Amino acid sequence: MNIHEYQGKEVLKQYGVSVPNGKVAYTVEEAVAAAESLGSAVTVVKAQIHAGGRGKAGGVKVAKNLDEVRTYASEILGKVLVTHQTGPEGKEVKRLLIEEGCDIRKEYYVGVVVDRATGRVVMMASEEGGTEIEEVAEATPEKIFKEVVDPAVGLQVFQARKLAYSINIPNELVNKAAQFMLALYAAFIDKDCSIAEINPLVVTGDGNVMALDAKLNFDSNALYRHKDIQELRDLDEEDEREIQASKFDLSYIALDGNIGCMVNGAGLAMATMDIIKYYGGEPANFLDVGGGATTEKVTEAFKIILSDPSVKGIFVNIFGGIMQCDVIANGVVEAARQIGLTRPLVVRLEGTNVDLGKKILSESGLNIVSADSMADGAQKIVALVK
Repeated sequence: MNIHEYQGKEVLKQYGVSVPNGKVAYTVEEAVAAAESLGSAVTVVKAQIHAGGRGKAGGVKVAKNLDEVRTYASEILGKVLVTHQTGPEGKEVKRLLIEEGCDIRKEYYVGVVVDRATGRVVMMASEEGGTEIEEVAEATPEKIFKEVVDPAVGLQVFQARKLAYSINIPNELVNKAAQFMLALYAAFIDKDCSIAEINPLVVTGDGNVMALDAKLNFDSNALYRHKDIQELRDLDEEDEREIQASKFDLSYIALDGNIGCMVNGAGLAMATMDIIKYYGGEPANFLDVGGGATTEKVTEAFKIILSDPSVKGIFVNIFGGIMQCDVIANGVVEAARQIGLTRPLVVRLEGTNVDLGKKILSESGLNIVSADSMADGAQKIVALVK
């Protein structure tokens, strides 16, 4: 789950991370009032969307007076920002962060991530702050320094100080920077984050170490432990189909293709998307109905796939272990009847109650193409769609 920058900063403040004073605004008048209350010599007007690269897309402006705040707020609110993370469709700006200006002496990058290779949390730092860390990694990887954290003891002071020295934090601010990193790590662990990225981390003219931007993502599987984080969810930033899927505990991610997929098991779902692409098709979604799905759950999953206008055909690929093939078959038939299936449908069933499942499909009276294997099913749906 993602949250906005201003929300991330509020979370970090609870752990002692220093951030500029700021207020959220939903209208131009609120933006002007917020800037007036801050009383800063310069004010930063920042678009709030769930994507990076806002500055390059014109979503961050520095205002020298209230008239400029009004002008910039008018320009940005309601604007569709297109960044490298939004895709070509972009995201509409519905809220702003109005923030006091900052006397920036130098910009840095600090981030906490989970390293899948080692199974450990890693803190990364670079003195190339303010630019995309992916660009730094590609062009000058030697400028990114890492410390792997032992989960038994957590991030140690010496590790934080080592990172601070490595990225050339001024000597007199090394201790402050180390405390900043320790606080960031504490927030990452306590709130079950999947990423905590500060870009840029800045040192200021008055000797402060501050998060000028903040990106926090959270492990959705741990949200039940954090009601306060769940309340920060902005449904306007999410795909409607993904929101609907979450209500039924379905794992759904919308993609750009035209072949809808319904599969049980994340690994099989990934393999299904791969084999569709192998045979020249493009998957329209990732959808894992899980191992304990009911007929109602499968029906909802099918409805979600069919609600995507770009879907020209559907491939149902089920290997029944815990999941029973007859349950899937009943769900497919029920959903197809409710919606009125007009698009090609290929179904491959294997495993528990497979004969009963195939019987339900064959006796449904619906135009369903049966497949003997995953490869056979992928070839058939690609051919039907084309």
